[in-house]
Amino acid sequence: MFNRRELLIGAAAGGLAPALPAFADQAAPARLSESAKLRALFDAFFQQHLQRSPELATSLGLDKGDLAGLKRRLCERSPAAVARNAADTERRLNELRSIDRAALPGPDAVSYDTVLFTTEVRNEGDRSFNYGGGGSGEPYVLSQLSGSYREVPDFLDTKHRIDTVDDAEAYLARLDEFARLMDEELELARHDVGVGVTPPDFAIDKALVQMWAFLGTPADKATLVQSLVRRAGAKNLPGDWAGRAEAAYIGKILPALDRQATYLAELGGSAVHLAGVGRLPKGADYYRVSLKESTTSTLSPEELHEQGLALVAELSAQIGALLDAQGVAGGASVGRRLAALRADPKFLYDNTDAAKEKLIADLNTKVAAVREKLPAYFGALPKAGVEIRRIPKEIEAGSPGGYYEPGSLDGARPGAYYINLRDTAELARWKLPTLTYHESIPGHHLQITLANEMPDLPLIRKTTWFSSYGEGWALYAEQLAVEMGMYDDDPLGRVGQLQAALFRAVRLVVDTGLHAMDWSRERAIAYFVDALGENESVAVTEIERYCVWPGQACSYMVGKLTWLRLRDDAKRKLGAKFDLRAFHDAGLLSGSVPLSVLERVIGDYASKS
Repeated sequence: MFNRRELLIGAAAGGLAPALPAFADQAAPARLSESAKLRALFDAFFQQHLQRSPELATSLGLDKGDLAGLKRRLCERSPAAVARNAADTERRLNELRSIDRAALPGPDAVSYDTVLFTTEVRNEGDRSFNYGGGGSGEPYVLSQLSGSYREVPDFLDTKHRIDTVDDAEAYLARLDEFARLMDEELELARHDVGVGVTPPDFAIDKALVQMWAFLGTPADKATLVQSLVRRAGAKNLPGDWAGRAEAAYIGKILPALDRQATYLAELGGSAVHLAGVGRLPKGADYYRVSLKESTTSTLSPEELHEQGLALVAELSAQIGALLDAQGVAGGASVGRRLAALRADPKFLYDNTDAAKEKLIADLNTKVAAVREKLPAYFGALPKAGVEIRRIPKEIEAGSPGGYYEPGSLDGARPGAYYINLRDTAELARWKLPTLTYHESIPGHHLQITLANEMPDLPLIRKTTWFSSYGEGWALYAEQLAVEMGMYDDDPLGRVGQLQAALFRAVRLVVDTGLHAMDWSRERAIAYFVDALGENESVAVTEIERYCVWPGQACSYMVGKLTWLRLRDDAKRKLGAKFDLRAFHDAGLLSGSVPLSVLERVIGDYASKS
């Protein structure tokens, strides 16, 4: 899973972006072509987004030169800031619509359609719903998966570079900003409760577990303090970094987080247990727009639910046949047999730090092996590397099994595949190859890095993220690994690949069940465990994730099926001329796009081949 909160409507650059004034202040000469107007508009949007999201500038390595001031700031999340952002989105939409799309050449038309879709769906969410911080897809400001308390410590530790005294001072400024941001989130959460939007009780409980762990960490042991002290010390930077960081941590950050935790604890006593967003104001519409944002399709919850049920039956039958061939018993149902296989001690790493380091080393070996095979399947290959890291212990309780974060554009920080090692009993060896191919190569790292390294892709397109495209690609990449021979000598690994596909089919069923069909959290957990044979702890984490990120879980399978259908369409059209490398390049080098735009891109490629 790519970390979607980092780059929701994000933009990045292929190099350092020029500091442009806002497009609204530019009197675009009539002599400019529509393409030139569009490029100028995109540059302005990009600069505006960097100003609104300083964390993005740092993540991309752009917080230097004219943009150096961004390194001292964090984003704003007050109700007033949310209103400003909504007004900006509507203004951008009007400016986009002033462009004559019919006058744009092919690549610019793809970019126009992509940015237009993003802006329209955001604007629809802003106009329709007055909660969640704007847009759709994440209704709760504070939960076990949302809130700066989860994101900022790791962001500052892994993305805020410290090479100079100015960098260290900027880090300290951001510690103050962190406290300010948490208070703004609290104000936003209070607003949302006032309009009838309270997280379910289990989301509050899990958030509080993480907040209390944060609050219970002494200053000298806190990641926020240690990170600055360690890195400033490594560079021999003069200053009382420990004393100043501890003062900010104790005097500002902990009190701000305590205010959030106290408020959530008060809410918990009256919070409901109902899991879906259907109970919220305009809840059915909220889910519809969330599905539209995540799947970039107009498929209804009912259609997705039925599709999921059919896929669960089909994939379960395939897994059953493979388990028969391997002599795996354990119960009448496929889920019970998978559970027996998952619990077999010979497929588990010890639950120790040393064994977890060995697990990561083994996964690096998998990445090296698949990297050697890439040239036979892709024309374009990423230059930047990928690292495998453990999800920080402070947030692993509420985190998914794995996710990917892009590297910086200057190559100084590689991409990172984060894996959750809270309990190795959740990570049977036969499941790990598929997770690794999904998050690294040929999955997220390959797709996202290729887009970032494309010199001609407009700045705003570099990291615009569509879950159906990106997660669909990563799920397609899991199957591609089968075609690449990665499981030829690993039949149980192939079972793991099919179970991963089954997992995404189950998601279609439970996400729509929760948010459109009044399923309870418990019913969804029971279905998940029965179909997949997973630990209940895994099921709980996943189901609770879907409850606070409505629609996102459906994007994976919708995207994969679209990639496969478009490949089949191109094969039929091109016959013997079909080249898998060219197909992959056509789909990947266009950057992340809505699925409807991907269809046009692949159609154009097939017509011109």
